[in-house]
Amino acid sequence: MIELFISLSCIFFLLTLVPGPHRRYTGIVAWITIIIVLMAGVPSWVEEANILYPVLALLSIPFLWATIRMLLRADVIVFQLSRAAGVAFLIYAPFAFYEPLGNALISMVLIQTGMILHLIGFHFDQVLWNTVQHGHFRVEIILACTGIQAIAIMLGVAAAVPTTLKQKILAFLLIAPPIYILNLFRNTGVIIAYTDQWFSHFPDLTGGYEYGYASFFWAHNIIAEGVALVFLIALAYGLFRLIPNLADFAADLIDAYRKEIMSIVYRGT
Repeated sequence: MIELFISLSCIFFLLTLVPGPHRRYTGIVAWITIIIVLMAGVPSWVEEANILYPVLALLSIPFLWATIRMLLRADVIVFQLSRAAGVAFLIYAPFAFYEPLGNALISMVLIQTGMILHLIGFHFDQVLWNTVQHGHFRVEIILACTGIQAIAIMLGVAAAVPTTLKQKILAFLLIAPPIYILNLFRNTGVIIAYTDQWFSHFPDLTGGYEYGYASFFWAHNIIAEGVALVFLIALAYGLFRLIPNLADFAADLIDAYRKEIMSIVYRGT
């Protein structure tokens, strides 16, 4: 069922890229379906003691209501945001919905992560086409481990405002290679920290439902995601320097949502 909502969200976000009065309605459906997907993931994230995504899911509720209201008014700033999401889906969809392409990316990431592990002298065995093992512990590389989502989102953000060809090329070089390379080292760090049980003495906030999972939780959900968040913030700053109009768009977007949510809360209109 979740896959259906992801597919619907992708279709309707792509439709928002087509000019016309329909965009306000396709945009509404697109945002509703993607928020449903986000909310549906909350139980599993809570079980894993993942902090970031449940918080984002909670914040998505007022965001969705404000977005619907602004889309119905044909607010240009929200059309730009929907365009950014549409471009992100345009980049991400081939890997997510065409399995051979997604698997090829996963295989390439696994091979290159393995090369880094070999270079630093860390022994592992590849027990499945996308799974490595060291000692008693295994790590499976999935599409979320390839960095393609972050690359797609950031390229979508860069496409929210009109840019020159030079800016487009520089934005791609600023986003795609650094995120991809950083993600390889992220995978490397998580594999070593989990399979060598670096954080086994840390508190297991997941409730200990799986032996040794505390090390994965701290390596993946806390340290790796924290580093990635800091990196993406720095990357966004670089984009704002490269594309000044993007910084203006971000400021206008924050201001528009602030005013809309304040209107909902204090006026009920």
